[in-house]
This record gives sequence, C-alpha cells and structure tokens, in this order.
Amino acid sequence: MKTQDKILVTKATLPPIEEYIEEIKSIWDSHWLTNMGDKHKRLQSELQNYMKATYVELLVNGHMALEMTFQASGLSGEVITTPFTFASTTHAIVRNGLTPVFCDIKEDDYTIDTDRIESLITEKTTAIVPVHVYGNICDVEKIDMIAKKYNLKVIYDAAHTFGEEYKGTGIGNFGDASIFSFHATKVFNTIEGGCVCFSDELLGKKLYNLKNFGIKNEECVEAVGANAKMNEFQAAMGLCNLRYIEENIEKRKKIAKRYQELLSEIEGITVWKEQECVKHNYAYFPIVIDKERYGYNRDEVYDKLAEQNIFPRKYFYPLTCDFDAYKGKYGGDKCDVARKVSKSVLTLPIYPDMNEDVVDRIYDILIEKR
Repeated sequence: MKTQDKILVTKATLPPIEEYIEEIKSIWDSHWLTNMGDKHKRLQSELQNYMKATYVELLVNGHMALEMTFQASGLSGEVITTPFTFASTTHAIVRNGLTPVFCDIKEDDYTIDTDRIESLITEKTTAIVPVHVYGNICDVEKIDMIAKKYNLKVIYDAAHTFGEEYKGTGIGNFGDASIFSFHATKVFNTIEGGCVCFSDELLGKKLYNLKNFGIKNEECVEAVGANAKMNEFQAAMGLCNLRYIEENIEKRKKIAKRYQELLSEIEGITVWKEQECVKHNYAYFPIVIDKERYGYNRDEVYDKLAEQNIFPRKYFYPLTCDFDAYKGKYGGDKCDVARKVSKSVLTLPIYPDMNEDVVDRIYDILIEKR
C-alpha cells in the first residue's frame, strides 16, 4: 500500500517550539543578533565539551568552514582527496586555487583508500583531505603516518560524523583540523552552520580573522577577512538541539538495527554495518545493490520506492570528478571502486522520529522486486 505522506531520506530535527522560543527571548532583550554574542559563546563552549575537542570555531555553514580552513592552513598546489563526497568538498578545494588529486575509495567502508595515497604524492602535494563517509571514519592512523612521513597537512571533511568517537577520542581531534556541517539535514543542526575542530591556537586566530573581516577591535583590522559568522538564532537552535542529541542518536540506532535485521537477508543487497572501535551517530543508512545477484539495478529500486512515496537518495552520485564543472580537468578516471559504488548505492530514510513501520514497508518493497 502506498504511504500517505512522503518519506524523505532525512528530516530536520527540531526541539520543542516552546523551548526554542524560550531560548531566543533574551535576544529581544539584548538586541544582539550576531557578532559572537552570548549564545554563540555558549554553544562554542558546550560543543567543545561534547565533542571532546581542544578548540572549536563556529561558522555560518560547513562549506565556509572548509574554505576558510584550507585558506587558514596556507595550502597550495595539490591536495589528495576523494571524489566520493558532496560537492562542497571539491568546490572548497578548487575555490582556494588548489588542485584536487582524486584517490579511489575502499569498497567496504567507502572512505579514502589509504593504500593508494602515497602513489599520488608529488612535490606539489601539500595536504590530504579525507572524507568520513556515512559516519564511517577513515583510517586515521595510517593517514597520520603518511602525513608525517611526507610533511603534509591533514584536514578532514567530517560533516557526517558529528558526535562520533574513535577509541574514546572525539573524531574532531584527528588531523590538523576537522570540519563539521550543522546543516538542517544533519544529525545535529543549527539550521545552517558548521564548525572547525583543531588544536593549534594560531590556526584558530586565522580562522577567526577570516570569518570576521580580519577585525581585531573597533580601530584595528589586522588581516584580510570575509564574513562567515554564525548568528545568535542559529546558535540558539544548536543549544536546544544539543540537549537531545544522545536521545536522537539512540532513536537513529534503533532504526538502523531494524534495517540491518531485515535487509541483511536479501541476496544482492549489502547493508551498512558499524565499524569496530567507533561510537557511531547513525547519520545515514546506505545499501549497495548488486544487479547480477539482486536482479534489479539501483535506479530501478529507487523508482520503485518513489512510486510508493518513499524517497531515498543516490548519495553520492555522480562522483564530483564527473560533475559538468570538472569533467576533463582533474582526472578521476582511476577511481573505479568509487564509480562502481556511486552507481549502485542508495541511502535509505533514517531520522529520529521515523516509524519502524517505514523500514518494514521498504523491506516489503525490496522483496516484491524479486
């Protein structure tokens, strides 16, 4: 039976409206709407504690966090990254005048293939920009080893891994910096927003200057900067949502476990599984469809689900190296695993208040396809 309402791949998490209204009341008293006000400072402090990070800098969105971290890090020349990511990662690299060098991914967890990184390093390489994917974290230990060997910066696109830990360490502590997105679709949102986690105070000073016009005080502008500040209404949403983050992750976990229980028995469908030593956030639930074994390809499954008002996402498709904007410019022709996964992956709906009946319905549809 076709579902009455559209079931999208995700749904923005909101606190009780009364709670948000109560949180923003003081803004009417202070008239302080932006420029690192009280709520901005409180959220920064609370996130620093929750994420177990040395330092946290808040920004208007995750993309500007990426762009400005690349700039603050003084990168030049080539950076090794993956095309199996959202457009923002590659755009931020290119908009900084850098050349992305695309590395293939691993088929088991979709993160950058660390066995291929060294072969891509040249005298022009200044950094590695790995991407944690679907909540799966990269091989941070091997990446750290390679970076030290070749004196390279490591800046993680950690947009998918808010709240995660590896061996008890907050995921934002790896590399020189880690960038998180607080977009409405993420596990934790500030409507729009993002942050950078880092341990170098100098990097923090440069980021602050970049996000605030380089202004030191009313009479001193000490650097060339832009405007990427998180406003007080965003910060207020973050303060509210942070109170429910663990509860919401547990709800996501319940949905993920139901998917695993049902879909693992279907031949030709590979379901997402947790990595060892990782405290997961259950941000996404990807499946990979093998047409030869399952009988139908990814696009056919997508269409069948859409007919029933259920809308998963072909995430990530196409690869960023195959975008019209980048075709023929930066290679990517050797990323065979990434291209194979990109053509066969679907991320299924998952969000805290999703009814488990949706999982059962998706299972029934996938069985019907056989």
